[in-house]
Amino acid sequence: MLATAVAFSILLSFASSEFLGILTGGLISGGYLAFFLEQPFRVVSTLALALITYGIVKILYNFVIIYGRRRFILTVIISLLLSMLYERLFFYMTSIPFDTRIIGYIIPGLIANDCEKQGIWKTLLMVLLIAVVIWLFLHLGLL
Repeated sequence: MLATAVAFSILLSFASSEFLGILTGGLISGGYLAFFLEQPFRVVSTLALALITYGIVKILYNFVIIYGRRRFILTVIISLLLSMLYERLFFYMTSIPFDTRIIGYIIPGLIANDCEKQGIWKTLLMVLLIAVVIWLFLHLGLL
């Protein structure tokens, strides 16, 4: 089911970028978010980490020349490190009654990278729209 969600996410993301000119936070992000849409705290944690990653990259613009592939790699590495740090320090050391784990290690980085390209609101709204469409298709039995 996850493979189906990711495959459909790739198709919808490609269609969105080609026909609407709007990026969706990475080709696979919508599929992963759709798979975990019934766990809203995980989705919110993932999007929050994407925004934190975006903010760190914006701050680093003042000190380092970041563009193109360098920005993408830096964004994914920061996302990976923050995800691991969050998992090790925050999640295991607190007694939160609900699941707030991050969805994937690089998904927030992919979302943050597209936020950098086209803006926060367009990216977040489109990745959530793609996730909801995929979730509906999966739960209506159309995929």
